[in-house]
Amino acid sequence: MTRFLIKLIINGVILVGSLIWFTEATWGSAILAALGLTVIAYLLGDQVILRATNNTMATIADAVIAAIYLWAVSRVFNWDLSFGELIVTVAILGVAEFFYHRYLGLNDVENAKS
Repeated sequence: MTRFLIKLIINGVILVGSLIWFTEATWGSAILAALGLTVIAYLLGDQVILRATNNTMATIADAVIAAIYLWAVSRVFNWDLSFGELIVTVAILGVAEFFYHRYLGLNDVENAKS
């Protein structure tokens, strides 16, 4: 549960900030979008892809998931999210995900030593 909460905080800060900055999203809709992305990315990216592959593949998968999700959500909520703004947001999320996955790997090594 701690891993999910860490991911929620990381994605929440980045995504809510980006959506508020780049679009006309309300705080509530931005938080809802961040929560949705976190759940999907955690289940697919962290629980399936990261366990089956490596950090690089999971980071790329999380970025692709984020791009598709944000494109779809921006259409549903009728936000004016340009392609450039989408790429900037996804790139920031990707960098954060890389370090988050690295943290998970280091944490797993430390737990294995104990």
